[in-house]
Amino acid sequence: MTSTPFPADSLVARFDQVRAHTERLAAPLSPEDQTVQSMADVSPTKWHRAHVTWFFETFVLADHEPGFAPFQDKYWFLFNSYYEAVGPRYARAQRGIVSRPGAHDVGLYRANVDARMRELVSGLDEGTLSKLGETIQLGFHHEQQHQELLLMDIKHVLSLNPLQPAYAGRPSASSEPDRLGWVDVDGGLVEIGHRGDGFSFDNELPLHQVHLEPFRLADRLVTNGEWLEFMADGGYHRHELWLSDGWARVQADGWEAPFYWVELDGAWFEHTLHGTFPVNPGLPVAHVSHYEADAYATWAGKRLPTEAEWEHGVRSSGLDVEGNLADSETFHPRAAGEATGAIRQAYGDCWEWTSSAYLPYPGFHPAEGAIGEYNGKFMSNQMVLRGGCAFTPPGHTRASYRNFFPPGARWALSGVRLADGGAPRGTA
Repeated sequence: MTSTPFPADSLVARFDQVRAHTERLAAPLSPEDQTVQSMADVSPTKWHRAHVTWFFETFVLADHEPGFAPFQDKYWFLFNSYYEAVGPRYARAQRGIVSRPGAHDVGLYRANVDARMRELVSGLDEGTLSKLGETIQLGFHHEQQHQELLLMDIKHVLSLNPLQPAYAGRPSASSEPDRLGWVDVDGGLVEIGHRGDGFSFDNELPLHQVHLEPFRLADRLVTNGEWLEFMADGGYHRHELWLSDGWARVQADGWEAPFYWVELDGAWFEHTLHGTFPVNPGLPVAHVSHYEADAYATWAGKRLPTEAEWEHGVRSSGLDVEGNLADSETFHPRAAGEATGAIRQAYGDCWEWTSSAYLPYPGFHPAEGAIGEYNGKFMSNQMVLRGGCAFTPPGHTRASYRNFFPPGARWALSGVRLADGGAPRGTA
C-alpha cells in the first residue's frame, strides 16, 4: 500500500470525518434494525460499526498506546472478521444471534476508541506517525468498505420485512433505455495497476504490463429494459447461454430475474433502499451475479471485459473519478444520461463484473503479519469487479481498484458492461 504523509491534525480530521459518516449511515436504523442478520453473507449494522472500531483498536492502539488495554476483552473475539493471526473469532453466520452488546453499547465502544485514537495520533512524534500513517489510512479505507457493506446488508434485511420499510434515497424518474453505443480502444502493451498517486490496496500492486488486442467497450451499462428482453427470450431457461456452474445455480435456486425483482400481477417490481417500485427500464440492471452477467453477454453475442481491458479502456477515456456514488444519496443506479461518444457510468451506479478471476498480479507480495491477511488470502474462487456503485463512498474508488466477489453473489450492487472485439461499430 502507498501513502502520502499527513500532519497529525489532518490525520485526526480525516479520522473524524470517516468515523462520523459511518454513524450517519446507521442513524436512520433502529437498534432492532441494527441487530438483524438476514443471511450468512449479511452482517448486522452494529457488527459493522463495531468491527471497524476493533480494527483501529487492534492494529493501531494495541501496539502504540501506552498502557494499552482493550475496551472489553470479549470484543476482540466478537468483532474479529477473519484475521487468524489475531486469534479466534465468532462464527460469521451467527453474528445476528449476539443481542449484546446492543447498538447503544457499540456506540460507547466507538466513542472510547475514537477518543484514544485522537489522543494517540496527536501525541506521536513525526517519525512514528510517518510509519503508522499507512496503517491508519488503511483503516480509513477499510471503514469505507464497511460503509458500503452496511448499505448492501441493510438493503437485504429490509427487503425481507413485509412492511417494506424504506431506508433513504429517492427514486429516479422513469426513463427508456437510450441506444447502446461502442467505444473503440487501442490495444498494445499497456500498464495495469496502481500508479503511485495516493492510497492503494496491496492487491492493486505491482504496476505491470499486459498485452491487449484492440477491443470495444459498451459506452454504458446494460439496462433493466434490455434485461427484460433477455428474460422474455427465455434467458433464465436456456442452458446453452450459461456456464455449467451458473446453470446449476439457476436450477438449484430457481433464478428467474435479478435478485431484488418480484413479479406481481404480471408486472416486475424492484426493491430499493427507498422502497419498492415498478422496474424502471432506463436504469442499469443491478444485483446480478457473474453467472447472470456472462449469460446475458452470451445471449447478446458479446462478452464481459477482462479487468485489464476495463482499466485500460477507462484510463484511455480520461474520465474523472466521479459519478453516482454514495454522496449523491440516491443509493440506487441512475440512467446513463446523454450519450457522448465516450464511456459513461465508469464510476458509480453499479460495480461492473469482468471475466477475470481474482488472482495476484505478477510479483505480488502480501504485507507481513496479520495485515497481510487483508486481501491475498481471498485470491481463489472469486471474480473481479471494477468501477464502484451507488453505495461506494467518494474517494474510495479509482481506475485500479479491484473489488471481488464469488461468481454466484447477487446481494452486491453489481451490473454489466459488455465488451467485444475490434469489429465495426454497432449495437448489441
